[in-house]
Amino acid sequence: MDKKWYEKNGRDGNVVISTRVRLARNLEEYPFPCRCGSDLRAQIENKVTDAVVNSNSVISSRFSRVDVDNISTEEKVSLVERHLVSPEFISDKREKTLLLLDDESVSIMVNEEDHVRLQVMCEGFDLDRAYELASRIDSLLDEHLKFAFSDTLGYLTQCPTNLGTGMRASVMLHLPALHAAKAMKKMAENLSKLGLTIRGAYGEGSEPSADLYQLSNQITLGISEKTAIENLRNITKQIIAQEMKSREAMIKNIAVQDKIYRSEGILRSARQIDGSEALQLLSNVRFGVTEGLIDSIPLDTINSLIVEIQPATLMRKTGQKLTPAERDKVRAELIRSTINR
Repeated sequence: MDKKWYEKNGRDGNVVISTRVRLARNLEEYPFPCRCGSDLRAQIENKVTDAVVNSNSVISSRFSRVDVDNISTEEKVSLVERHLVSPEFISDKREKTLLLLDDESVSIMVNEEDHVRLQVMCEGFDLDRAYELASRIDSLLDEHLKFAFSDTLGYLTQCPTNLGTGMRASVMLHLPALHAAKAMKKMAENLSKLGLTIRGAYGEGSEPSADLYQLSNQITLGISEKTAIENLRNITKQIIAQEMKSREAMIKNIAVQDKIYRSEGILRSARQIDGSEALQLLSNVRFGVTEGLIDSIPLDTINSLIVEIQPATLMRKTGQKLTPAERDKVRAELIRSTINR
């Protein structure tokens, strides 16, 4: 089986960890989810599942169905930690289904805020690849499902902020230098004027941690999908350039170098470590790897650990319910065994 998107390092991977394109769609013959009872939601589940799994597309056989109502809490939270579903999707138990591609690059949430939330994830900076695959699957689904569409408003969505393209494109950025320079608040203000927003790695409502940020488009009405993609591409390139320029000066600081090497030492030898500390140390080491201070740890290894050390994903990996103290021990063991290979 292919590696998962978070187990790889892609284009411009020194700054861009991943790219996501998400499409919101609704079936034209059904009311929005907030107006659907259990019977209608169950019908939508079956229709969307049938359209994906039983289509003639070569990709259809690679999807599996996850009945979100009948998996453990740890499994649900791990889906969020792996960026496969939104927190809102697992927050209630009303006829929820996830259709997941075997390499986890494509996930289709059924009965989230909209009937269908189609998401494509790619490693690195690859908006064209993510958009092309999302568009292809979107067209395939529309042939079988007939999405609600208005010639005036575009795709009809439950929340007005998604009207039009129904598309949110985003990139996950590692910005240790700009964060250290306290440039993020001003950047966020400037980006909002351009129809973009920058938040924590888990999107709306999440706080930035470990120097990880998610940059996404905000405008979906009165703009084409390709224009939105191009705007995001151009701004991302500018941020990459700013970050790399800041890194050049920052990496010469002996205190910064010391922090990076100390972080590596702790990760290689710690016997227990909590999630917040581990993420920050991995961020420091990732910075050191991209700037050539550390050459013994591949970037894709760090990318993978950033996801795998999350609490629920850690328990999913072990198949056990763990106390916080037990997780800290298992987390340290996982990090040591991975980077000391």
